[in-house]
Amino acid sequence: MSFPVLTTALDLLRRAAEGVPADRLDDPTPCDRWTVGQVLMHAAGDQHAWAAHVGTGALPAYNPFDPPHGHDEGVRNVVRTAVEAAAATWERVDPAGGPVPTPLPPVPTLDPQLAAAACALDAAVHAWDVAVATGQPAPLTAELAEQLMPAARATAEPLRGFAYADALPAGPGADPVAALLAYLGRDPHWQR
Repeated sequence: MSFPVLTTALDLLRRAAEGVPADRLDDPTPCDRWTVGQVLMHAAGDQHAWAAHVGTGALPAYNPFDPPHGHDEGVRNVVRTAVEAAAATWERVDPAGGPVPTPLPPVPTLDPQLAAAACALDAAVHAWDVAVATGQPAPLTAELAEQLMPAARATAEPLRGFAYADALPAGPGADPVAALLAYLGRDPHWQR
């Protein structure tokens, strides 16, 4: 894929989903309204939405912002299918091409690199949500957080109160991961 940041983020989402024990799908997450299963269904739905807008993918059959707790074919399979759809779609996007459509209503198009980073932002942050909620190692690295911050700055403000909470203070000397999470309204030190 021509968008390494997206390849990395999709892999983090897939691995986070695979690391969730079946009995932890109802656990709370940093997304205080949603369980682990709901965050995974939301993240999968978002990847399908990106694929549908950017390429030839199909929209999810459910509202990603009112995600079900699970799915008949299993949450892991839903995430895997969504990651595969996203990867296949982005393979056909020219990184140096013109603007691409987004599923973000207030941000209808973005430069391909920034759009891929915005798609990656969604996958990586939800991978973090699931990982910290289920006791997995936190998947975000400082390098990845630095790569995702421009996409966060380009997309978060118009989506506050809907997709993102108000930004939290990052605190003095915050590392790039804590700064990114706080900017997106997440407590970087969230614990169950």
